Amino acid sequence: MISEQSWADAQLLWDYHQMHHELRPCSVAIGLGSHDLGVADTTADLYKRGMMPLIVFTGATSPTTRERMPRGEAVHYRERALELGVPSSAVLVEPNARNTGQNISLSKALLEEAGADVSSVLLVSKPYEERRAYATACKLWPQVEFVSASTPLTFDDYVGENGSGKLVVDMLVGALQRLLMYPDRGFITRQLVPIPVIEAYSRLCGSGFTSRLVAGGP
Repeated sequence: MISEQSWADAQLLWDYHQMHHELRPCSVAIGLGSHDLGVADTTADLYKRGMMPLIVFTGATSPTTRERMPRGEAVHYRERALELGVPSSAVLVEPNARNTGQNISLSKALLEEAGADVSSVLLVSKPYEERRAYATACKLWPQVEFVSASTPLTFDDYVGENGSGKLVVDMLVGALQRLLMYPDRGFITRQLVPIPVIEAYSRLCGSGFTSRLVAGGP
């Protein structure tokens, strides 16, 4: 059972992880591979709304997606988008990335190879990965403007869709840890983390929501 305090702390992290950008048309969308097919659904919806003429889906497989997406995250995303009515000519696939940095750098290389003129990117991710994806993209591709997007879900609805509140809170905590430690490693741009968010993160770590933490971090 998750306590009322932990639930409130998790809600605070959920809100912080999202960039709350106003959507606008961009040169291209990059859909970041994960276990969540909702990223593909949202990217397809944005395409049909005229937000971009071209999509890159990026991602290989990971221990959490190997069984569910045996052909690779980007390939399954593409298949889903085509099912939803996106034309094949509008989708590029980057099948090798295994982390967020590679998602960005390999997508950038693919777009350059395709001769795409890119001045802005609609970056589509899971809701709680918006900020880290944005910070990574700004670090690795500072020449373009990034607009963050994700499936418009509340924290409660996302937990309901995923079935495990404990796992979702663990993922929120893990994503926050990376935002704190990765700037010093040169992986992402530094983000302003408000003190209440840091305090909520510390309480959640103390309450055992630690399965997604990596060694060596705060």
